[in-house]
Amino acid sequence: MKILLANKFFFIKGGAENSIFLTAKVLKKGGHEVSFFSMRHSRNMPSKYDKYFVSNVDYKKNGLRNAVRVSHKLLYSFEAKRNIVKLIKDEKPDIVHLNNIYHQLSPSILHAIKQFDLPVVMSLRDYKMVCASYLRLSNGKLCNACRNGNYYHCYLASCVKNSRLKSLLSTVEMYLHHKILRIYDLVDVFISPSQSLKSNLKEMGFKGKVVYLPNFVDTNNFVPKFNYKQKTIVYFGRLSREKGLETLIDAVKDIKDVYLKIVGEGPLKNDLEERAQKGNNRNIRFLGYKTGEQLKHEIRESMFTVLPSECYENNPRSIIEAFALGKSALASRIGGIPELVKDGETGITFEPGNIGDLTEKLIVMLKNPDKVSQMGKSARKMIEKKYNAESHYDNLMKIYKSVMI
Repeated sequence: MKILLANKFFFIKGGAENSIFLTAKVLKKGGHEVSFFSMRHSRNMPSKYDKYFVSNVDYKKNGLRNAVRVSHKLLYSFEAKRNIVKLIKDEKPDIVHLNNIYHQLSPSILHAIKQFDLPVVMSLRDYKMVCASYLRLSNGKLCNACRNGNYYHCYLASCVKNSRLKSLLSTVEMYLHHKILRIYDLVDVFISPSQSLKSNLKEMGFKGKVVYLPNFVDTNNFVPKFNYKQKTIVYFGRLSREKGLETLIDAVKDIKDVYLKIVGEGPLKNDLEERAQKGNNRNIRFLGYKTGEQLKHEIRESMFTVLPSECYENNPRSIIEAFALGKSALASRIGGIPELVKDGETGITFEPGNIGDLTEKLIVMLKNPDKVSQMGKSARKMIEKKYNAESHYDNLMKIYKSVMI
């Protein structure tokens, strides 16, 4: 089988990119041919398909001039449409698997794909199908205002980066794609990595067919370690407000016998460092961005990991990877997190944003090292049983075949 994978970034930027490269790996191992469609970027992995990639687009720049310059690509990219036609004609794929295509690629490519009557599946990494700002957050608070296609709330509340202009663009985008063009109707089936995302999409009024298939890891590449030398806990991921890191810093400030290591980069980094300094948190270390074996080393040497998110997480790879390395997790009870973190089995959950509850649960885990190690062993077993590459491949093949009939 020939499979075309499309994602707007072709380097490890986050969980979506990690997933697409892992998916390509298991598909190739299964004997399939894989081609790629993406955007050009200085950080891209080498690829013989980069001649088809679209030109680089930067939506982070502020200002009316940049907004006008890039808005047409966000709404409907004719370049992406032309380029993917060339790729399909040359490679002749049997099926197209879309991932994170919003903005830089745009769903314009769906019109091109369906010119060739190709089946299309799409993995969902966030709430973009029902929320103009991806996260279902408005001014830092959980939000359902866009339910049943009422996307104008995004503009009214300036949900996208607190910018009225960017929120207007995203609002127009949602009405164009979902109400006028109904372009996502061309996707044969959507893949949700969590049961939470699947049920919440339905609750928010999404009509597409959604099937459940969780993220996975190749367990052969994750050697677990169940013991530890120091009482060190690790957060790794994006340093942004919705991740609840301010709550975490406040929770650990009065716990003297633990070190918190924060691994990652993001827009909140300077604020977090300043917050830790003002609170005289000498037990907090910011390690910057790490990946590969360096990141695995920090996780292996920890007592457990922590994910204090205050947004609707999907199926966080940070927890899955920590489990694969034999570490239990202390995580907020929101979104798809409780599907992974089972209280007393693979970790402990707490109420998101509740400093007192987080502090209490931290102390409980720190005082019960044997229980923490046992939960780490259970977490590893969960990954081996349910979130492994072989199981993911088999179920993905069933999804592919279901839309190729």
